[in-house]
Amino acid sequence: QVQLVESGGGSVQAGGSLRLSCAASGSIASDSAIGWYRQAPGNQRELVATISTRGMTNYADSVKGRFTISRDNAKNTVYLQMNSLKPEDTAVYYCNVIGYDSGGRRIDYWGQGTQVTISS
Repeated sequence: QVQLVESGGGSVQAGGSLRLSCAASGSIASDSAIGWYRQAPGNQRELVATISTRGMTNYADSVKGRFTISRDNAKNTVYLQMNSLKPEDTAVYYCNVIGYDSGGRRIDYWGQGTQVTISS
């Protein structure tokens, strides 16, 4: 089992910044990247950014140059620094990691989600 606790969402005006955190614990796969995804009303969940265990990052084109993902392996925590926020960034943001369930199977785990609202 894996637990993901997200924090840092909120409401800001366009152009502002927010920093999301995701604290992971439990049976996390040692080779698992950690990612942030988001889902806006009426839309499918989409990738925002991922970071590998070696620190390699990947970003959606829509956030490149504005968002930065980082991880603190000692704390098993991943951060998403979001700058120059736009109204279209409004969504529920979810943390994702691969871990092991009680049967030892590799599965995706998701956090509870944190709301980010950007006003124009």
